[in-house]
Amino acid sequence: MDADAEVVLHAPPFLRIFKSGRVERLLGNEVLPAGLDPATGVVSKDVLIDPATNLVARLYLPDLAGSPTDRKLPVLVYYHGGGFVIETAFSPTYHNYLNSLVAAAGVVAVSVDYRRAPEHPLPAAYDDSWAALRWVASRPPAEEWLAERGDLGRVFLGGDSAGANIVHQVVLRVAAEGLGGGAAIKGLLLFHPYFWGAEPLGSESQDPETRAGPEKIWSLVCPGTAGPDDPRLNPLAEGAASMTGLPCRRVLVTVAEEDILRERGRAYYEALERSGWEGEARLMEAAGEQHVFHLRNPKSEKAVSMMQAVVSFLTCD
Repeated sequence: MDADAEVVLHAPPFLRIFKSGRVERLLGNEVLPAGLDPATGVVSKDVLIDPATNLVARLYLPDLAGSPTDRKLPVLVYYHGGGFVIETAFSPTYHNYLNSLVAAAGVVAVSVDYRRAPEHPLPAAYDDSWAALRWVASRPPAEEWLAERGDLGRVFLGGDSAGANIVHQVVLRVAAEGLGGGAAIKGLLLFHPYFWGAEPLGSESQDPETRAGPEKIWSLVCPGTAGPDDPRLNPLAEGAASMTGLPCRRVLVTVAEEDILRERGRAYYEALERSGWEGEARLMEAAGEQHVFHLRNPKSEKAVSMMQAVVSFLTCD
């Protein structure tokens, strides 16, 4: 059989890998260009951060017509989801979501297009995400949206699914290494975080086939992993970094009732509350909803409610 036609790994609904090494992604391949969004007045552009790794981010600026020229805006650094293997910062799902969020909250957003597995296994996505945040904190003088409009004393990290996993890893690195430049993380947004573990939690399924799904993706994106209790996948596992010193004041964790990952998000929130961390944490659960429902159906009643909560989180002093 032709090596470019022989499938050696099928991981629905994400991708297929062929014997030749070719990767066929089954979702998240469509892209939208940056530019003015007529519906919201938000303008976006793509910026090359690191030529060595081809690290790119899409920046978003809200319509500032009539605003004082010295008005400073919070900065949201966003990490997209997709199991570390699909979607990009340029996907319609994320481009449209960030246009809406930036318009509603009045923030500057930096959507990071990190390298994806399996071509670039972890920690590539973590390293890119950290590099992008460090770039933001450096106040790049050539990027006036950040240098002139961004308030780097009010930086938020946000992400969904795998992106929420990245948020946790990046903030741990901030705690360990600092950011410099006067930049400070004010809050974290973890939407339906991709965390897992060897032992079922709460109402989590005990069916081995069901539990194999998250574990199969993890073994693909992180070869040589210690398994589902790897602290990068299970932040509550033995040996995982303490949450006590998270360098932010607020955390919002959202979960969905019908999401296989729900119990992990709840456990993360509860562990944060028990840790001795001195900030304020909030858990928001959507009844009857699936994983990242707010991206799939952004005009639904619960998605609108979630957007309102996120806007309040980003704008509340």
